[in-house]
This record gives sequence, structure tokens and C-alpha cells, in this order.
Amino acid sequence: MSTTSLSRLSVSSLLPPITPKPFRPAPTALDYRRRRFPGACRAYKVTIEHGDERRTIEVGEEETILGRALAEGVDVPHDCKLGVCMTCPARLLAGTVDQSEGMLSDDVIASGYALLCASYPRSDCVIRTIPEEELLSLQLATAND
Repeated sequence: MSTTSLSRLSVSSLLPPITPKPFRPAPTALDYRRRRFPGACRAYKVTIEHGDERRTIEVGEEETILGRALAEGVDVPHDCKLGVCMTCPARLLAGTVDQSEGMLSDDVIASGYALLCASYPRSDCVIRTIPEEELLSLQLATAND
């Protein structure tokens, strides 16, 4: 029978080597929904151009572009988050969104304008924020038609 001296044993010799794991961001609510209900919720890549910043975020089809942008730390203009105050206007440069909950006229939507708080992506999109006055003047002009 062999005896082992305790002076030669160390905790590190008994444990496997530790390898650091790569950094992964914390999961979002959309990530949890995808795991729990696979295939139930699609997500799209939405690129937002605001000032000199250009950020691409992943937005689920059940969440507004504004809501996800704010959750991701993108500083875009907004106020009511209900589609009525018109402080989150944008120009849709590529892609499609559902903004049936907003107050924009069909003519304005057809011209490529959107309110981020009432826009749900339906494809990958590229969006540029615009001054509130640009959208207000267009919306008022079509209201008089």
C-alpha cells in the first residue's frame, strides 16, 4: 500500500485547469422568448442613423424600433412613445415596417416616413432620424388635401 505525503498535495493539482470563457452580453427578453418559444418571434437587423452615429440593433417583430433602440442605449429623440406626439420621426431608407398603430397618414407612410415608437420591423431595415419639423410640415400638408 502506498502512502502519499500531504505536503506534496495542493488544491490546484487536484482541480482541472481553469480556462476563461469568452464575454457574452446578457440575454434580452427577446432571447428568452426565442428559447422558450422557438420560431414564435422573428428578429430583424435594424440600422439606425442618428447624427454622426450609425448603430445596428436586433429588433423583434413584436417590439417597436424605439423601444429596442432605447434598451440598447441608442439616444434617439422621443417623448410619448404612443405615435401621437411625432418627436421620433425617421426616414425609412430600406426595408419595411408595420406602423399601423401610429397616426401618420397613408401618403406620408408611402413617402417613406415613420415614427419609431409605432414602427415594428417586418424585414431588415435602414432608418435615418430626421428633424421633427420635416415630418410635421409633410403631415400637415397631406391633412389639408
